[in-house]
Amino acid sequence: MKDLRITFLLHGSGHLPNGGMKVAFEYANQLSRRGHRVTLVHPAINPAATTATQKARGTTAFILRSLTRGFHPRKWYPLDPTIRVLWVPTLSSRFVPDADIVIATAWETAEWLISYPRSRGDKHYLIQSWEIWSGPEARVRATWKAPLKRIVVARWLRDMADQLGVECTYIPNGVDSQEFGLDTPIESRNPNRVMMLHHLHPVKGTADGLEALSLVRSELPDLRVTLFGYSPAPALPAWAEYHRLPSRQTLRALYNQTAVFVSPGRIEGWPLPPAEAMLCGAALAATDIGGHREYGIDGETALLSPARDPKKLAENVLRLVRNAELRTKVARQGYERIRKCSWDEAVDSLERLLDHGPARQGNAQLVPALDGQYAD
Repeated sequence: MKDLRITFLLHGSGHLPNGGMKVAFEYANQLSRRGHRVTLVHPAINPAATTATQKARGTTAFILRSLTRGFHPRKWYPLDPTIRVLWVPTLSSRFVPDADIVIATAWETAEWLISYPRSRGDKHYLIQSWEIWSGPEARVRATWKAPLKRIVVARWLRDMADQLGVECTYIPNGVDSQEFGLDTPIESRNPNRVMMLHHLHPVKGTADGLEALSLVRSELPDLRVTLFGYSPAPALPAWAEYHRLPSRQTLRALYNQTAVFVSPGRIEGWPLPPAEAMLCGAALAATDIGGHREYGIDGETALLSPARDPKKLAENVLRLVRNAELRTKVARQGYERIRKCSWDEAVDSLERLLDHGPARQGNAQLVPALDGQYAD
């Protein structure tokens, strides 16, 4: 295929870890290494900002981060040096270069993209969740119905597109097998070591997870809980150890010490931390939501429980901690399954889509399902 000029529109600064941005960065890296000319555009003013205060803060951030290059993700994600990273005041088209392809990566960025002139590129929309947790449902829904070429990362999002009567292409995320991998044998791990992402947004279910872990600890006082996140050290129980902004190497080591990874999210598109932990050999206890079902099969590759139900989540964590045979089976089968989530295949599919369009009419699936259970 010919080399393409490809622009990704981000929803803000890239200085802090963010799952949606990491997916865009992974695509950017691999497309750049394949010879495409990739540009990342980071706006200082959040695309959904409406108040004067929000815009003033963005303007100040634009000035300060311009001086320090503090908008760049270099502290947590290594970008290919050929990628151009732009720090702009807003996502107005006058700050965005001409290209062959332009890709919105969040609903706020899609709102801007709709009005871009044709010279900015063929318009695509990488839909990574039903983002009503970050914006009004009517505006989020409107971006799905806009004249953009939609790409969804999960089957439940493809189902939503069907319900809305719009076409999309399903390309699930991958997991980087060089960044994460199995270093510590599953069978040799301390069963009392559990791990969870700590995130301040309610949609991540951190409060539910902490309540579940407190219930587990009332049964197992020796439980060792490791949390990680990007916010300053939160007020946590004394029994929880917190790692702020762990390096890639540290995060891999923590995953490899973990027997059970807990993922209590309420809405997730295709969550990365549980998948990373599975690739490092942890057994997954998670909520039964669309994002987790991308790779979690209850009783096989994970134990799933209803969202917003700390008691049921605690019961599953206890089952995995207490039952070595079950924990080892779930961890091993989860590891084998998640290994099939390949970034190479995802990028192959995206390249074909950008170069040729969908493989067939309707809601196309350009990559093979992981097994027959999920085939169209």
